[in-house]
Amino acid sequence: MGDVSSNETNTVMVADTRPDGEVVWCHAADPLHVDIAHRLADRLTQERPGVHLLVTSAKPMSSSPNENLSVCYAELPPETNSGTQAFLERWSPNVCVWTVGDIRPVLLSSAHRRQTPLYLVDAVNARLSGTGWRWLPNGHRTAFKLFDAIMTRDVMTRDALRGKLGVPATRVSVGGPLKQGSRPMRCNEDEREELSKLLLGRPVWLGAHLENEEIAAVLSAHLEIIRISHRTVLIVSPKNPADAAIARAWLDENGLRYIEWSEGDLPNETTQVILADDPGDLGLWYRVAPISFMGSSLVPGTFGSDPNEPAAHGSAILYGPNVRQHLETYSRFSEVGAARIVRDASTLAAAVQRIIPSDQSASMAHAAWDVATQSAAVMDRIVDLILEALDRRKKS
Repeated sequence: MGDVSSNETNTVMVADTRPDGEVVWCHAADPLHVDIAHRLADRLTQERPGVHLLVTSAKPMSSSPNENLSVCYAELPPETNSGTQAFLERWSPNVCVWTVGDIRPVLLSSAHRRQTPLYLVDAVNARLSGTGWRWLPNGHRTAFKLFDAIMTRDVMTRDALRGKLGVPATRVSVGGPLKQGSRPMRCNEDEREELSKLLLGRPVWLGAHLENEEIAAVLSAHLEIIRISHRTVLIVSPKNPADAAIARAWLDENGLRYIEWSEGDLPNETTQVILADDPGDLGLWYRVAPISFMGSSLVPGTFGSDPNEPAAHGSAILYGPNVRQHLETYSRFSEVGAARIVRDASTLAAAVQRIIPSDQSASMAHAAWDVATQSAAVMDRIVDLILEALDRRKKS
């Protein structure tokens, strides 16, 4: 992907050279849309191996960079002909996806002249027109007509773009709000069925993406839980598989009965903990456990793990206070009663005990599912638009 250099205003690394192959440029209006761009990158690389996503943002990107190596970051150029030309010459994007607003008419006009397909998504009145459509500068008004397709959050925005700005009706459609979501993770269905039978009637909860410092807290919480609900089973999934040794030592020292999934062991009536050291099995554990504690969130200096993962598999969500990278997403789940925050082992134990009853965990899981799947159709349409545009450019 070329050399990268640290930018003083960003915690992400800003690239200085274009990666080889196809580049999809996504301009993110805010931190939430940066996270959505990461999700878009995951989807695109699954559908089209070798594609890269270039992310720019209206504000400094303070969130931690995505682990997907197909993502690179760049600063927006100044709104001048020379600045925009230099930017487009350097990156030569094959497609541009612009989110919400922050319209840059000079930059978009330059991209249009280079015949770069332009798509505006998640468009909404308040972010497009500022103080009102009447006061929108002529350059901005014209820029909306450069987009090959526009997807709006609502009918009001669609009608304003068609009526007040004269954007052709065929180019504007209502897509609904674009929010971060997650696709179902892989799962061996035979293993899921077997585990469901073996654990039938027993409360199950999961500790996922656990940092090494969190393992003892989660296991201590489970020790409290089984004193009251002795048939409860905890699944421990460390973020780093090597940290399974920490869990193993704690379990041996405290006399809890456990099995190691990677060794081919299966739980029986006496099993209290399942030690799962392969993060690739999380799709299985989210399906088996009605309650998931999302790790990388209890320890200061961590940034949280993606709550869309358990939500997309029908699991209620618990999390710690350190979730900066996914704060807006956790807030959405909390607002509808799909997620609850905990502070330590004691509050984690109390929260699990509170939602162990199947009606409680099912209610939270259903609310989480609704939130996680709201924008799935919108994301599917965006991915389809991009792939179709890339195919057209490849043929031309």
